[in-house]
Amino acid sequence: MGPHFRAGVIVVVEDGRGRVMAFERVDAPGSWQLPQGGIDTGEQPFEAAWRELGEETGLDATSVRFVSEYPRWTVYELPQQFQRGVRLGQAHRWFRFQLINDETEPEPDGIEFSSWRWMTPEELVGVTAEFRRPGYAEVLLGG
Repeated sequence: MGPHFRAGVIVVVEDGRGRVMAFERVDAPGSWQLPQGGIDTGEQPFEAAWRELGEETGLDATSVRFVSEYPRWTVYELPQQFQRGVRLGQAHRWFRFQLINDETEPEPDGIEFSSWRWMTPEELVGVTAEFRRPGYAEVLLGG
């Protein structure tokens, strides 16, 4: 991705009714988002998606099945107060998973996420951080 944008993944987990699993940030109560994280050196995006999903939610291949990968990267610039060094923002590959059993509940890691709830894609786009909204709208709402 180059020196100015960190490469990462975003994971969408859906139930059988098209709702998405949204997570509330520990460091910003009231701020909701999807599991996401950086791609480690030597790691493929798909591997990073599984790793981040497990680390942040406790879900694994016994809980979810892979559905699809969004065909393009989404990119956002971080607000200036969050930029570190030469990093201006992040670029993400998106992966969609579906719960195998709609009764399964994640276990937020307590480090990044404090709680979770089901939201429609429209609801989540409306409550995620403003700088993330264009990418969320592109992938979750088709534009």
